[in-house]
Amino acid sequence: MAFKAGPIARYQNALRSESFSGVVLLLAALVSLIWSNSPVREAFFAMSEYVVGPAALHLALPVSGWASDGLLVIFFFVVGLELKQEFTTGSLRDPRQAAVPIIAAVCGMVGPIAVYMAVQLISGSGQYGGWAVPVATDIAFALAVLSIFGKGLPPAARTFLMTLAVADDLGGIIVIGVFFSNGINFLYLAASIAIVAIFGVLVSRRITAWWLLWPLGILAWYFMHTAGIHATIAGVLLGMVVPATQRKNESVSLTHRFSDAFSFWSAGVVLPIFAFFAAGVNIVDSGGFGSMLSDPVAIGIYLGLPLGKCIGIFGGVWVMVKIFRLKLGHGIDLADIFPISFVAGIGFTVSLLIAYLSFDATDPHEAHARVAVIVGSLLAVVLGAIALRVRLAQRVRGSGAQPKSLRSSREASDNAVESRRMRRLWRKPRRKPDHE
Repeated sequence: MAFKAGPIARYQNALRSESFSGVVLLLAALVSLIWSNSPVREAFFAMSEYVVGPAALHLALPVSGWASDGLLVIFFFVVGLELKQEFTTGSLRDPRQAAVPIIAAVCGMVGPIAVYMAVQLISGSGQYGGWAVPVATDIAFALAVLSIFGKGLPPAARTFLMTLAVADDLGGIIVIGVFFSNGINFLYLAASIAIVAIFGVLVSRRITAWWLLWPLGILAWYFMHTAGIHATIAGVLLGMVVPATQRKNESVSLTHRFSDAFSFWSAGVVLPIFAFFAAGVNIVDSGGFGSMLSDPVAIGIYLGLPLGKCIGIFGGVWVMVKIFRLKLGHGIDLADIFPISFVAGIGFTVSLLIAYLSFDATDPHEAHARVAVIVGSLLAVVLGAIALRVRLAQRVRGSGAQPKSLRSSREASDNAVESRRMRRLWRKPRRKPDHE
């Protein structure tokens, strides 16, 4: 949606920059942290916990709940559109090309879980409920850091990170749908899926009138919420049924058209509001920042995000390349994966949501987990930025990182030299005529 010239239009244009979008989210989280620990913090929590909505429809939710369960569905709808685009025409279309980053994404989920569980085992805390918090990668933040500090890496490095993050998003969605659903009502679930199917039929026939699609989307969200499954899953499903291929009379696909229509609301409105309420944690009254940092739950999260991702992603890719002889190609070297794996530890949006779902609101670990997500993401930014600058300072790149065209030309030249050598070696001497 385009706005007339003015502050909103300038804000909309600025949001096209991934780095600016990241700054907006950080500012929203920072303002929330300051307010929720200021002398007037009671006003923040009164606003956050104010209940709105009809109880008869099971929609009496606090304002913070509406931010995470309601507004965030728009963000997940955009994620669903991106997933559909990647699976249909993008980097996930070719399984052979996407194999390495997809396996890296799986390893990148296992690594943080292992770090979190190890911290709980060593400390003897017994708090295993936060295992899923550090598994997520925030696409916008990660790509922003790579674009700022990774200038000079092969262009395929961005594609690798994006593919990894998209696969990671899919894994995070599966985790939310499977492990954070309580008392599933299959009747309401079936109703939600049926509404999504109707939505899919309409958009496949290019029937995109807002007065048809919006009510269907709200109904799908409501039935998913009432079914006991986190309502954001409805947003993903709605995005996944939108066609990603163009018809002859279309200049862009419907997924691109819908992404353009919702990107401003997702990145510029929904995510900052969610970050504002999710980061609002009273550290002062819960023992201070030192108490939070020493909580095993927090330690497992803020170490799991940067270190767990690095161990999982880099370790997994190292095994695939060195042992199973899979190829990175497209100019990427194994040494490039090390800084990328740190950058992938920026969890933020989805990690904050999982932290919100992992513990009860009255559990002190819930507040510590949310702050730990911010701390861990900032650690990932710092470590990723340092690792990227160190990598770019190295002028020598491995042979596996040579551009495909350069490798092909060198291989062709080597083959030609070898062919000439073999011809000379096996060339038989000419037989002289008998009359000579």
